[in-house]
Amino acid sequence: MEVVTPLGFRVRVTQSRWEVIIGIKHPVMKGQEREVLETLRDPDQIRRSKRDQTVFLFYRAVRPGRWTCVVTRRLNDEGFLVTAYPTDAIKQGEQVWSR
Repeated sequence: MEVVTPLGFRVRVTQSRWEVIIGIKHPVMKGQEREVLETLRDPDQIRRSKRDQTVFLFYRAVRPGRWTCVVTRRLNDEGFLVTAYPTDAIKQGEQVWSR
C-alpha cells in the first residue's frame, strides 16, 4: 500500500508490516486497509507526537466519538506506517493539519 498525505509525504507499508499490525498489534484492523488509506489520504486532523517529532498521528472520524488513528514516521520526506487502530480519544500533541 502507498498513499500521499496532505502533508506532502508518501507513506508506504509492506504486506509483511501490515501482517504484523493485524496479526499481533491490532487484529481489529484486519480488513480495514481501505480505511487506513483513506485516513492517510483524507484525515480530519493530523497531530505530531509529543515524544517524537518524526511521528505523525492521522485521525479520521468513523462515527461520533470514534476515530481511526494511523501512526506514521517521516524520515527524509519518506513515510512508513507504524501502526493503525480504532480509538475513542485524540492524543495530545501539536495539531499540524486540520480539515
